[in-house]
Amino acid sequence: MRHLNYNHLLYFWTVAQEGSVARAADVLHLAPQTISGQLKMLEDSIGEPLFTRVGRGLAITDTGRIVEQYADEIFNLGAELTQRVKNESLGAPVVFNVGIVNSIPKLIAYRTLKPVMRMMESMKVSCYEDSLESLLAQLAIHKLDLVLSDRPIPSSVNVRAYNHELGASPLSIFGSPELIEKHPQAFPECLDNAPMLMPVKEHALRRNLSDWFEVNGLTQNIVAEFDDSALLKVFGEAGEGFFPAPTVMRAQVESIYGVRHVGVVEGVMERFYLISPERKLKHPAVLKIIESTRFSL
Repeated sequence: MRHLNYNHLLYFWTVAQEGSVARAADVLHLAPQTISGQLKMLEDSIGEPLFTRVGRGLAITDTGRIVEQYADEIFNLGAELTQRVKNESLGAPVVFNVGIVNSIPKLIAYRTLKPVMRMMESMKVSCYEDSLESLLAQLAIHKLDLVLSDRPIPSSVNVRAYNHELGASPLSIFGSPELIEKHPQAFPECLDNAPMLMPVKEHALRRNLSDWFEVNGLTQNIVAEFDDSALLKVFGEAGEGFFPAPTVMRAQVESIYGVRHVGVVEGVMERFYLISPERKLKHPAVLKIIESTRFSL
């Protein structure tokens, strides 16, 4: 397939969206025979069928689903290009792509990105959540402008990127009112053999918390572990166990999840990093994040 015919792709994409050639013909104001003929030409170019007939209808094939995914991206990009040329200055960035490690507290992520939300009218912030390793791979091929993380680049990852520490917060323990009533002892004794919701073992915070339990002579009773901080807090809201969260977000955590602050984990800090593909930061949005977040944390 040397050249992709975008008209053929549009006809295919419309049929996939509408579910039939007849409905696609109505949308495109074309004869059904025209669309069927163009679909056949696209299938011949690709070398695989895109639909199979099921009764009177059409079912998309596995190859068709792959083509549909690419078509979605192509037409979304085309719409963005049209919008940019029509309404925006060509020198301004259209999308600011940010990777967010799934274990970083969502409230911290919002607080970090808040300063750039209205920084430029023509800029759109796109957030992608994944593991640190996956996000670093996207950063390496310039699909992301930066990564927000709660840990620095692992030494085992061979990628040209740089850590910029944003700040740190002491760690606190929270629990639902009902759970606190069941464990009325003073902090930290109330955590001894109490149900705990913890980050996954791979998380540096988990190791620090385990060390803190050992130093204080407390028995850990981990009932669930998470790589997603928001999901951890939802379980905590339901009273399934005590859970850690940054002290700097105490007011928001208590308000949003209806839990209460139990105590501060002395000596354990949660650190936050901005990871960029360049040592010397230049992007105005990244500089704004550094300036604002370092002050607030």
